[in-house]
Amino acid sequence: MAVDTLTSKYFGDHVSDDRIERPSPETMSGIPVDSVYGDHPLPGEFPFTRGLYPEMYRSRLWTMRMFAGFGTAEDTNLRFKELLRHGGTGLSTAFDMPTLMGRDSDSEWALGEVGRAGVAVDTIDDMRDLFAGIDLSTVSTSMTINGPAPILLAMYVAVAEDDGVGRAQLAGTLQNDILKEYQAQKEYIYPPRPSMRLVTDVVRFTTAEMPRWHPISVSGYHIREAGSTAAQELAFTLANGFAYVEAALAAGLDVNDVGRRLSFFFNAHIDFFEEIAKYRAARRIWARWMRDRYGATDEKAMMCRFHTQTAGVSLTAQQPENNIARVAIQALAAALGGTQSLHTDSFDEALALPTEKAARIALRTQQIVAHETGAANVADPLGGSPFVEWMTDELERRAEEVFAHLDELGGGSVLEGVYEGIESGWFVGEIADAAYRFEREVNAGRRVIVGVNAFTDGADDSERNLLRIGPETEDYQRKRLAMVKQERDDDGVRTSLEQLTADAAEPDVNLMPAIIDAARARATEEEIVMAMESVFGTYVERAVV
Repeated sequence: MAVDTLTSKYFGDHVSDDRIERPSPETMSGIPVDSVYGDHPLPGEFPFTRGLYPEMYRSRLWTMRMFAGFGTAEDTNLRFKELLRHGGTGLSTAFDMPTLMGRDSDSEWALGEVGRAGVAVDTIDDMRDLFAGIDLSTVSTSMTINGPAPILLAMYVAVAEDDGVGRAQLAGTLQNDILKEYQAQKEYIYPPRPSMRLVTDVVRFTTAEMPRWHPISVSGYHIREAGSTAAQELAFTLANGFAYVEAALAAGLDVNDVGRRLSFFFNAHIDFFEEIAKYRAARRIWARWMRDRYGATDEKAMMCRFHTQTAGVSLTAQQPENNIARVAIQALAAALGGTQSLHTDSFDEALALPTEKAARIALRTQQIVAHETGAANVADPLGGSPFVEWMTDELERRAEEVFAHLDELGGGSVLEGVYEGIESGWFVGEIADAAYRFEREVNAGRRVIVGVNAFTDGADDSERNLLRIGPETEDYQRKRLAMVKQERDDDGVRTSLEQLTADAAEPDVNLMPAIIDAARARATEEEIVMAMESVFGTYVERAVV
């Protein structure tokens, strides 16, 4: 299938602005500026409130990274190769909804969703086509997937090995953040405890065999998109990070090894100064807890490294061009807050998948912030501002209240407190209450949304050039999957799945080797999911009244 020219943003982009020669930092008036101003602690010093590195973006800009994945594996592969030809060194893979939910393209649950919001991957054959002709020893791959994360990692490892690339050579990140699924995004499969076993199995496996791989990206983005406040996003995300650390320690891993391999993913919303303070507070809280609570001694294990994405939930279908301004403000907040990488949303995403023009504007927005505003010339330029420092302290105080509550729920364990908060519906209830309060404020006019509840005149209702996805992708993928099932060795598939089920029944057995074997046998994603589901069961969310 050919790649539609309108799908370039959704296929993704990874832009290395290091190739652009940057002049000596000075203002437009020719006034030279230093890399940092103010008192200690400085950027690069514990607890890293002001940034992880002494000169921040003067030494290296943040990575401008957009999602990658759309339609079929062949479609996305063509886009990957185009990106790499233009100097990209990393690939960021988005999967479609059936893949995210652990369902095959021929499942009745997948009807109408195949390939629409990401790439469809049912078997190792799809993964092989996805990276065909790409040297996986030289690129870094990010995979945004959670419930079935071990399965997609297994397929990736098997494809790489078939191409002669060893596990130790593979570099990348797996989102693999299952806790926030129960709290916000709802793409879970199994109950929390067996799901955490799978997360920990991935951490143990990658620690032992994939030293260049980051096994978890703790995501607050989806918590915020579900309606939480900035303080809740900060607190719930870091609490989940503490829970993963405790689970890894219980599995016998070293806190420094675990801390060095964790990363985070935050939202950039529209309340400019609150967002900047949120990032500063996140670094400070994480550093102190990792050192003082969990005993980390390596400074790299205390660093809260994070990716940021502008707030999709803030985009409006009404007067969508206004979203360009919203995204620019949010991108600037992320830069001033010290993000390590950034994705900027396209202005038409409240209406449909983004067009090529909208995607280009989103990317150019980052480049304007980086090269025209002067924001990259000074590390933590708002550090020392009485308002920003007060807001940083206040967000930290509110987050600590949440940590204390979870610690009490868990009898001295944040991990057990998070389990209890999920199973009792506490997280869902807190987010729902925050979302309800916000909507009431908008409906009452106490919170202005330009073009929605105020300044609504002059709306352009003309027909727009939107990206539409037809049913041909789903038809193609279903036929492809049927062909794989016809060609494969059914006995080999059955044997591998039976072994996986047997291993799942043994709590101390790491499931990654059996999952890799099943992937090699060409078992489908859903078949692998069901093999473990027979032991783990499925999760049904408790209703919150």
